[in-house]
Amino acid sequence: MKYTASFKLWHWLNALVVLGLLGTVFLRKTFLSYKANAEILMQKLSEIDIVITIEQAKVLAKAIRAPMWDWHIFLGYALAFLMLWRIVLYFGGAVKKEKFSTLSAHKKAVQLLYYLLYATLFFMSISGLVIYFYEALSLSKEFAHTLKELHESAFNIILVFVVLHIAGLTIAENHGEKGVISDMLNAKA
Repeated sequence: MKYTASFKLWHWLNALVVLGLLGTVFLRKTFLSYKANAEILMQKLSEIDIVITIEQAKVLAKAIRAPMWDWHIFLGYALAFLMLWRIVLYFGGAVKKEKFSTLSAHKKAVQLLYYLLYATLFFMSISGLVIYFYEALSLSKEFAHTLKELHESAFNIILVFVVLHIAGLTIAENHGEKGVISDMLNAKA
């Protein structure tokens, strides 16, 4: 399959944005977890005779990770833009497509997996924007919370896809599709 230079640019920008978003989620769940850091703050402050409540410690811990969430929001905007660009590329013929009916079962499965990824990324883009702007959209906090839970669950699909994508490329490169990686790296269309 041959890709245009504009699709390759989209691909690598999308990869950077998705990895950046995954990174912010990873940080949120590990090193910048407000619950874990609230406990650390309470403990360390008590060692210097400063006593704070768990609620106060959580406020401080959330303030520490706020800049990371600014990056998550910025990257979320970038993902929304990239999804719009992907639509333009799809309908503009940026990817030379083979007829689905002529593909092998394996290639059909791969293509369907990509469609699942794109659907998930579209959902993540839209749901992220709705969560961020729920008040301006006159939506309830409960709706935004439910959507946030779905948004966070969809993260798992993207995480699995990244692992499958890297494994699949490695296998393809070493078993019959030599050059698939270099074709995507090469600036020429």
